[in-house]
Amino acid sequence: MKLLSIAIPSYNSQDYMRNCIDSLLTGGEEVEILIIDDGSKDATPQIADEYAKKYPSIIRAVHQENGGHGEAVNAGIRHATGFFYKVVDSDDWVDQESYKKVLDFLRQAVKEEEPLDMLISNYVYEKQGARRKKVIHYHSILPENRYFGWEEIGHFGVSQNILMHSVIYRTQLLRDCGFELPKHTFYVDNIFVYWPLPYVKKMYYLDTDFYRYFIGRDDQSVNEKVMMSRIDQQIRVNKIMIDIYAKHEGSFSCPQLCEYMQHYLETIMMVTSVLLMKMNTEESIAMRDDVWNYLEEKSPEAYQIVKKTLLGRFSSSHGKLSHKLTMGGYKIAQKWIGFN
Repeated sequence: MKLLSIAIPSYNSQDYMRNCIDSLLTGGEEVEILIIDDGSKDATPQIADEYAKKYPSIIRAVHQENGGHGEAVNAGIRHATGFFYKVVDSDDWVDQESYKKVLDFLRQAVKEEEPLDMLISNYVYEKQGARRKKVIHYHSILPENRYFGWEEIGHFGVSQNILMHSVIYRTQLLRDCGFELPKHTFYVDNIFVYWPLPYVKKMYYLDTDFYRYFIGRDDQSVNEKVMMSRIDQQIRVNKIMIDIYAKHEGSFSCPQLCEYMQHYLETIMMVTSVLLMKMNTEESIAMRDDVWNYLEEKSPEAYQIVKKTLLGRFSSSHGKLSHKLTMGGYKIAQKWIGFN
């Protein structure tokens, strides 16, 4: 068994996937790299096969019909032989010094009698053209240099959700919780992190800037205009996350886990609402109201909690003032965090 399986979902990635793969190869024989070619129309399949042939004991190329990012992640889990599982998107990469620290730690963690469920590390917004690189860290929230459970976590800030970039999961945990992402849907990275959280018992935070999240291309899925053109998929993800929360409501292992899952859900509700408000049509406002109504129907308690927050009040309300205040807060967050 490999120590770590790393899946690289790849669709028409010929222009940048080599940088991603090369950054992961330094992990050596303990790491399994799964290049998931998701029905690409460019040279991605050939590049994947080239690397698999050159590094047969480290890299496997998996070719499939186009199923979207989520199905590529699903395929990675199906093929993974590693004790732990990580997703690295084909236009991103990892820091070499941090990579060594991560592998050193996982090498010890796998020996534990009670297995580690989730390793958390920092990620960096590598925004194209930006002088200042925003680092998302958790050292004010999570215990350091020891294992911990949900009851020991602190309060997360607006920009500090645990994202796909932050996590390495135990592979068997993902399989045991029945995890499966929807096909042909963007923004499922939020579900990837959210779904397993109630099943996570043992965690560790490694305060190192491991994942480098490239952002700034016009055709990226997180580009604001692209997100608005795919708003139906953002809404689908939002509603699936509401369903996940509602499924576990009343059975969370501790109040801290419940609070964090509400916090993450609140963030996604805000993103969906803001995008629909920016579209500023009667149809988009009706779609926004539908998402809030869906939350109220599935979890009246979470609806009341999320709506009472400052952003919740503004992004679920009607009127020019709420629209102006919501857009103002969104622009500040864009500038400060560096997303989109």
